[in-house]
Amino acid sequence: MNKILAIDYGSKRVGLAVTDTQQIIASGLTTVKTSELMVYLKEYFLSNMVECVVVGHAKNLDNTLSESSKYIEPFVLRLKKAYPELRIERIDERFTSKMAFQTMIDSGISKKARSNKALVDQISATIILQSFLDSRSRG
Repeated sequence: MNKILAIDYGSKRVGLAVTDTQQIIASGLTTVKTSELMVYLKEYFLSNMVECVVVGHAKNLDNTLSESSKYIEPFVLRLKKAYPELRIERIDERFTSKMAFQTMIDSGISKKARSNKALVDQISATIILQSFLDSRSRG
């Protein structure tokens, strides 16, 4: 099987996570500057077999699109245009940053390390990907 890549898209940074080839385990991959994301993805897709990209769907509690969706939606359109053969899935990303921060606390990561927003973004992407894997196995 091919890998699944998850993207936690932000206006400054993008957290990335990926599955193993069996699509069982979600692991943090890296964090890249938003301005460098398309170049990074091109290189990544050339050296890795990816069958699906999961992009967080930013929503408010009332299920309307959040403020950050104004950055995410144009990116999803660019991604679809650049890779029309690639399956793109969306999954609710509400609370992923808070969950990532709590995961860091629970893991015993120091307060200084928890201020690393790039690490929070990478963990958020991992949570998005694991949520996608969990929903797929349920449904």
